[in-house]
Amino acid sequence: MTSPHQPQRVIRTMTTELPTAFWGFHNLYYRPYLEYAHIQLGDQRSAGELVHTTFMDLALRWPDMMEDANHEAYAWALLRERIADELRLQGRAPATVETAVFARVNRAALESVRDQLADMESALGLYAAISRLPERQFDVMVLRYVLGYTSEHTAHILGVTEATVRSQARHAKRKLAKDLDLTLDPTADRDDAE
Repeated sequence: MTSPHQPQRVIRTMTTELPTAFWGFHNLYYRPYLEYAHIQLGDQRSAGELVHTTFMDLALRWPDMMEDANHEAYAWALLRERIADELRLQGRAPATVETAVFARVNRAALESVRDQLADMESALGLYAAISRLPERQFDVMVLRYVLGYTSEHTAHILGVTEATVRSQARHAKRKLAKDLDLTLDPTADRDDAE
């Protein structure tokens, strides 16, 4: 029981519901954000917590975010910032190479062990090279080729145009080919035309 001289604590709760547009945004981007965070952090649980708190923050910032002309890019920048902060706190580099290689091997689980090892060996070099790409090229390559999203979906996730996704993919492929001393197939860009 409180005395009249003691201030009472007031607990405030959010009385408004989030708009339908927020839940649409959440449903559209939660999975790609989670997969991307998992590739970076190397741990599904940490990735889930980070994406959850990112969406909670987006919910609080929703009105401001909607005023931004490119709210997809706004949200993506917040996610990338959160991932970078988490990696800094942990004092480590992204787990991209290991996570991507093991995800690829898991998808190929029905292949023979020899084929899996060969696949892992070639993927290690490729994913290591991808991790050295500039930020935007890295994001495009991870979303398009590691996680398998279409150019259109990748563009929506990043808040850019499909032409930008295709351009970044072309530049990344050229850089990867040079870094890995590979010959780039001149028809390789056709798969980005979807």
